[in-house]
Formats: sequence, C-alpha cells, structure tokens
Amino acid sequence: MNSKLYVGNLSYQTTENELNELFGNYGTVQSAKIIMDRDSGRSKGFAFVEMENLDQANDAIAGLDGQEAFGRNLRVNIAKERPPMGNRDRGGNGGFRGNRF
Repeated sequence: MNSKLYVGNLSYQTTENELNELFGNYGTVQSAKIIMDRDSGRSKGFAFVEMENLDQANDAIAGLDGQEAFGRNLRVNIAKERPPMGNRDRGGNGGFRGNRF
C-alpha cells in the first residue's frame, strides 16, 4: 500500500529537515520533498513525505491533519498517484480558448 503523504498548506519557510523532524514523531521518514516553483525557486506550499509503512502514514495523518505546524494548519492525506506524462490530458491548445472579442 502507498505510504506516501501529501502535505499541504505549508509555510513557505518550512524546510525538509523540519518535515523530517515533525513526521519522525510518527515513524521512520523515508523521504521528505518540498515542491519548489521552478521559476522563482520558492516553495509552492506543499510537500510529499514518504513513511516506512502504511500504519505510520495513517498515524501521521491522524496526528497532523488539520493541526498547526510552522504557523499554518496542515493538510495531510495519502498522496494520489499521477498518471504517466504521456497519458495525461494536457488541454491540447496550451490554454488558448479562441477569440474573445
């Protein structure tokens, strides 16, 4: 089963080390990755944390979802797998929606 967690509503100043520490209270953290904006280099305010097993992931959800950490109320749930890039619907026209005159 998937033990990868989505962590949303993060403070932009949160570090991966802080996430490791916080989630380490619920088990062994395999990885913690804050998602960064590629243009600005700033945090996008969410991360993915992978726990050692599903029980630890569920404990982290029960303990942290909706709780205040780093000045914000966290959103923590099981991460949903994204389909491979070739199978995703990209909208087709790059955002162009035709004439709007």
